[in-house]
Amino acid sequence: MPRATPTEDLELIESIVTAHASGIRIADLGAELAQRGGVRLNRRTLQRRLQKLIDQQRLTTEGESVALVYKAAAGARTYASRPANATAMLAAEPELYVPVSPEGAVIRDLVRRPLMHRHPVGYQREFLDAYQPGTSFYLPEALRRQLHEMGRTSVSERPAGTYARDILGRLLVDLSWASSRLEGNTYSRLDTQHLIEFGQVAQGKDAIETQMILNHKAAIEMLVEDADEVGFDAFTFKNLHAVLAQDLMRDPTACGRLRRRPVEISGTVFHPVAMPQVTEDCFIALLAKAAAIPDPFEQAFFLMVQLPYLQPFEDVNKRVSRIGANLPLIKHNLCPLSFIDVPERAYVEGTLGVYELNQIDLLRDVFVWAYERSCQRYLAISQTLVAPDPLKIKYREALIQAVQTVVRGLRQVDQPLLAALARAHADTADQAAFTQMLATALDQLHEGSIARYRLRRSEYQAWQQARAQP
Repeated sequence: MPRATPTEDLELIESIVTAHASGIRIADLGAELAQRGGVRLNRRTLQRRLQKLIDQQRLTTEGESVALVYKAAAGARTYASRPANATAMLAAEPELYVPVSPEGAVIRDLVRRPLMHRHPVGYQREFLDAYQPGTSFYLPEALRRQLHEMGRTSVSERPAGTYARDILGRLLVDLSWASSRLEGNTYSRLDTQHLIEFGQVAQGKDAIETQMILNHKAAIEMLVEDADEVGFDAFTFKNLHAVLAQDLMRDPTACGRLRRRPVEISGTVFHPVAMPQVTEDCFIALLAKAAAIPDPFEQAFFLMVQLPYLQPFEDVNKRVSRIGANLPLIKHNLCPLSFIDVPERAYVEGTLGVYELNQIDLLRDVFVWAYERSCQRYLAISQTLVAPDPLKIKYREALIQAVQTVVRGLRQVDQPLLAALARAHADTADQAAFTQMLATALDQLHEGSIARYRLRRSEYQAWQQARAQP
């Protein structure tokens, strides 16, 4: 699983590279990381760490292919070159973090200790069993009231998912980018927007990073488009995992399936449960408890706490928890949680507090700050939104079916076909407008938008190939 990037990891990588004046190959760097810092990263994760340092102009590369080496950038302020009082200097530098409660500050300090000073722990089922929906609350009543005040929208009485559909364009970009960034993805927000809106892949980016963002987009669309049907059940969350993990798992058959083998998490002394039967039992209990929670914000935060802690899937668990946390917000037409501007380190340390200490205070600080930030963004945006086209609402499902007919039937798009589909799906008075909507939808269809029409990538690619034939 692509892990978040602790500052200490970046500094250790930078210090090792700086010590090799002539440069160091990635394989040798990985070996030295394991030897000096006990940090074992797979090649792709290490590449993302290195890319982040390159983007920060702290490292550079020389050579190509197997001869490629990493070197310290000229003039960069590096870990190895810091003076003896570097600790005091760093303490004086402002740190990007969220405001924390006194309890959160204690957790932060505990999880920042070196690994050798943190006691190894396993999964504690009592942490899940002790939670009783409607009686136990991770979010106090006053805080829940505050969140409801912040997140209330003008469409609260409309059908589930109405508000998310109104701001879908912004939400797809923001949440896909921000959640991916918390996994070490180096796409910028602008790159993400170009990928989602135009299918334009950013130059120089790893294919895995591109796939991660497209998967986020498809997962968000799944929750929004099927807001009436999705819920806190195994079917929803297994499919949510399958969408988020598509083409990113070492074992493709693991997508959408509970894990059958032990997993390890780098950068922590926490060891997830290893027995498949226990994992499945806890997964079922977790979702049952989530479904029984009466408050949507408590549901969202409960999922962010408990699902990554259980690690029910071989990979992509935190992504499932972040997107899944939006499920109750979308269903209740509350402002969504985009994780925009959330400091990576704060999120990681809040999660570590749950893993190693079963303490939620720091992650709760992150959750509340992130939600307030999201509300400020989306409620301001919603004031400038143009009212949705009533015909698009009326014929939303019909348009999906018409697009499916064209793509799955490998049809060439022409005026007679569009007119026939309009006659089949729209009232006589609306057929001209429906024809235009369908033509526009087909013209703008690309791999980054096919989930909106419940299409598979293979179906879209076959249609494109058919269209290219004379």
